Amino acid sequence: MNILGPLKYRKANQNMSRTQSGRSESYPVRTPSILLGKGRLTKDLEKNLAIFEDALGENADFLIRRFQIQARRRRLACGLLYLDGSSSKSDMNDVMKALMLEMDQSSQSSTKTFFDVVVAQCIPYADVTIKTTALDASNWLLSGNSLLFLDGFEEAIGLSTQAFKERAVEQPQTEQVIQGSREGFIESIGTNISLLRKRSRSSDLHIELMQIGEETATNVAYCYVKGIVNEDLVQEVRARLERVKTDSVYGSGYLEQYIEDNYYSPFPQVQNTERPDKAVAAMLEGRVVLLVDGSPFALIVPAVFSQFYQTTEDYDTRFLMASMIRVIRLVALIFSLVFPSLYVSLISFNPEMIPTKFAVAVAGGRAGVPFPAIAEIFGLELIMEILREATIRLPQQIGGALSIVGVLVIGQAAVQAGFVSPITVVIVALTTIGSFATPAYNAAIALRMLRFPLMIMAGMFGLYGVMAGLILISNHLNSLESFGVPYLSPAVPGNRLGLRDTIVRMPVWSMTRRPKQLQTNDEVRVRNDKDTARNKGRPLSPTTGVTRNVSARTSREEQRQRHE
Repeated sequence: MNILGPLKYRKANQNMSRTQSGRSESYPVRTPSILLGKGRLTKDLEKNLAIFEDALGENADFLIRRFQIQARRRRLACGLLYLDGSSSKSDMNDVMKALMLEMDQSSQSSTKTFFDVVVAQCIPYADVTIKTTALDASNWLLSGNSLLFLDGFEEAIGLSTQAFKERAVEQPQTEQVIQGSREGFIESIGTNISLLRKRSRSSDLHIELMQIGEETATNVAYCYVKGIVNEDLVQEVRARLERVKTDSVYGSGYLEQYIEDNYYSPFPQVQNTERPDKAVAAMLEGRVVLLVDGSPFALIVPAVFSQFYQTTEDYDTRFLMASMIRVIRLVALIFSLVFPSLYVSLISFNPEMIPTKFAVAVAGGRAGVPFPAIAEIFGLELIMEILREATIRLPQQIGGALSIVGVLVIGQAAVQAGFVSPITVVIVALTTIGSFATPAYNAAIALRMLRFPLMIMAGMFGLYGVMAGLILISNHLNSLESFGVPYLSPAVPGNRLGLRDTIVRMPVWSMTRRPKQLQTNDEVRVRNDKDTARNKGRPLSPTTGVTRNVSARTSREEQRQRHE
């Protein structure tokens, strides 16, 4: 089953072995100033504190609390290091209270060091770690936690006192649904992981964490369901993340540009989402989900083209309505790409293909327009893109008013002034509405960008230019891969079972297999056989309360288990 998978993943791995400049390079790693301690910590408290004072002493939020505790008939000097505003002061007060006032001297066994007694009996925290090097201690401290040093011991106690401010879990802003979950990811990676755990209570859900960025040390988690996902895919994701050598990672979109296959393509090869339910569904299909600390968007790999016009609401509604809405989205997607170029080619080169009455109406509307069709619609499309960008960047209270003014006032004024024809305004309006119907924002941007070269080719060669442009786009889509998976699958290459969830959506009980192109270790998604769903409408047995053909189904299940 995995013969094709490793070959494709290995091919993608070879493509990613180069840097963005196309050359293999080794990046020099700049040593942080916190490494003045030359490796391991020392037994001298003041020397350990001096390491951090030299590196962070100029920062206003870096604080050191010196105090003493009673330790076996002597006073022991201690130092507590933390970042003001990033650590919880109430938690640190509890620690100092336990050490200075409530520590039981009788519990200090002579067979244990005082350091072990403090860790085992005096720290009221579940998350406590021991740091032996200045690098590990600094990473722990800069993550918002605190460090406790004891004089005479060359180790530091790491206390989990992180208290970064974060917003509450809210409804996703970019993926609105009528029927479905209202929870969305936030900027905290810990909260996002808990949202995944909430929806997938399985021990097979694995979450691995790494830090990327020499300066930011951004936490990046890649999540997958072991036993379902192809292990070659997990290794490829891990390898691509390890090859990212940069000072900082600002968000998931920044990381996406490092791990995608073809960064010259306008089409996104990594899907992003704000919805935890969508991320969990992707993992259960055999995909890998990446979470970046500080970003409310999760990345899903590999991604195929059909994912970008599908929504989670498609699976929460009955399949007839979901299929109709999905077809409407696909039609709107095609309209937003080819409608302006078809208009230009028909008006400029092939007016004989337009019905007579409609051609007379179009000619009457364009009678006073001094510009050719290509310049007219190209300029209006450009103005529409400027208005759309301005609407996004303005405050929410003003953005809605600007869009109404731009569409009504400017469009009507342009028609009355004779700069554009009424039919051109209608074409641009339908194209804009069609682009809004695409659920994925990054896929909609790709179509908006390709619309302009298609219009230019239509203005130069007519319908031949439109067809040539569509062929070039199709060939490009056929050549694209996302982590070794063909971008147009399951349509190309064809997969009969996979087509049940592409243009239309069949009933959920009929989609018994996971996507074949992912080559998962466990292909079966619905454990019942084909007859189980069909038997749902049959009458129940009055004695047992089960379907009458249960014995036949049981025998088939036993045969399948023996075969597996």
